[in-house]
Amino acid sequence: MTPPGPWAHLPFFRDSWPAIQARLTGTDFLPGPGAIFRALQILPPEAVRVVILGQDPYPTPGHADGLAFSVTEPTPLPRSLSNIFKEMDDDLQVRPAHGDLSHWARQGVLLLNTSLSVPPGSAGAHGRWGWDRLARQAVAEAQRHGPLAFILWGNHAQKAISDLPRAEDLVIASAHPSPLSARRGFFGSRPFSRVNAWLAARGKPQIDWATS
Repeated sequence: MTPPGPWAHLPFFRDSWPAIQARLTGTDFLPGPGAIFRALQILPPEAVRVVILGQDPYPTPGHADGLAFSVTEPTPLPRSLSNIFKEMDDDLQVRPAHGDLSHWARQGVLLLNTSLSVPPGSAGAHGRWGWDRLARQAVAEAQRHGPLAFILWGNHAQKAISDLPRAEDLVIASAHPSPLSARRGFFGSRPFSRVNAWLAARGKPQIDWATS
């Protein structure tokens, strides 16, 4: 569980990570030691163009892969991810072939949970361990390299970094894609086309949301 090089200078890894690592040692947690920092391992700060924040990894063994909302192939789509793909289909008339979202990450989409670990079957159990400091510091570090597009689904994501977006950033805030809230503002929010329009207006390559 070595801190990912380009992010290892963040104060979190000096001030908070040793205590969290000690609590994790000898326990079962998801997504597991090799994938816990995967969202940061794929992307250095200067490559981040879009930020999507989740809450914590899927608590079902075999589902979480270290990227927010993503699942290992060929895991059936969780209901929130199924709704994300439904909105993409309505927005762009395309959808990915599976739930592994690493192709988003490789294009500059930071898929970061505000808590990077969870015990099997116990959603939210590590939510007060101080993981949220890493999410805030990582976003702030990425902002040093240019404007970002934020896709913030639900109150948790919106509150977690409420003071970080700047005037030059794009912020798309809506209800969470969970079946409990998706019809209260998530469906119809068209985040994928809005992000691509913003990137195009800045002369940046658009995200290919569907191709894996």
